[in-house]
Amino acid sequence: MKPLRVFFTGVGGQGTLTATKLLAETALDQGVEVNAGEIHGMAQRGGVVHSFVLLGGYASPKISLGEAHVLLGFEPMETLRALPFIAKDGLVLSSEDPVPPISVTTGREEYPSIDLVKSETLKCSPRAKFLPCLSLAKETGVVQTANTVLMGAFFSMGVLPFGLDILLESIEKRLKPKLVDVNLKAARLGAEYITRDK
Repeated sequence: MKPLRVFFTGVGGQGTLTATKLLAETALDQGVEVNAGEIHGMAQRGGVVHSFVLLGGYASPKISLGEAHVLLGFEPMETLRALPFIAKDGLVLSSEDPVPPISVTTGREEYPSIDLVKSETLKCSPRAKFLPCLSLAKETGVVQTANTVLMGAFFSMGVLPFGLDILLESIEKRLKPKLVDVNLKAARLGAEYITRDK
């Protein structure tokens, strides 16, 4: 396959690292060479989480500024902050549902408008897509599946050398049995949304 650098960004508690692991292990199952890594600090307190999956034979998991072929944003403001990592002609796929930090919920800071986040993102990635991940996840009855909504959309876009069916198999194989059904539904909801949005 053509080498692909995927940059994940979100905040603690969103399942960003679970999604990273899911993509990396799914790719390994498909015989793709994988290198992955992560950077996270106060993730348990809603701090930023960055992680990386490089497919197709890279020697290092690091993604420098301007190198990401795909930016997966699990939180819109973190998507905005991570835009410098996107390569020219790179793809951004992001949630449009904010998870405001404590500084915003306590009134010390203002959260940027989603319109601003989208317009700035489109300047860097004209083919950027945003999904209502939290709203779709609520349809499963488990809001924590918002990360799987985004992954379902990503696997359905034809960017990877495998598609939604492989993600669904991986969810059945890797997640705890009690989490499988809701995550299968979440992945399908993300796929349906992005397919309708084409």
